[in-house]
Amino acid sequence: MNRNESRTEKVSMPEISTGHRFRMTTGGIMKKTITAFAIVTATAIAGCSDDARIASRNLSKAADNFEIERRVVFYNGITNQYILEVTGRCSITDEGNQLELTCKTGPSSYKKHFLGLSDNVTYFAEQLDAADVSVYHYRVTFKPEAIIPAIDLRTSLDDQG
Repeated sequence: MNRNESRTEKVSMPEISTGHRFRMTTGGIMKKTITAFAIVTATAIAGCSDDARIASRNLSKAADNFEIERRVVFYNGITNQYILEVTGRCSITDEGNQLELTCKTGPSSYKKHFLGLSDNVTYFAEQLDAADVSVYHYRVTFKPEAIIPAIDLRTSLDDQG
């Protein structure tokens, strides 16, 4: 046979018998059990947080519910002077270039402050008093009145009167 001729061989595939049932050995069961246990353990460990994270989350939740007294100071890094200081039960929302402070001033009265941040203006927030929060339980606040919207009705009769 020379180099230009091709040679073809017939390859036979083994036949698969369907008459045998699959039977798992004890070693196979043990491997699957260990694998399942490892997956469950890894998932449980990944879902757990350390105490500091839980406490931090619960402190933030308490501050957002106006339970923690804070002092927020705005500082000019060029002039080394304080620009503004806000003290009270305030919730802080950092929107990047703008800081929003919502402060509770009475049983049902609030003030909202918008403060712009720049390259030379920064802020720091200080919690004034210690707070007792759990490191064993996450805190969830559910307020049913927040689900039902307050509706203000305005009609054309309001404009005439």
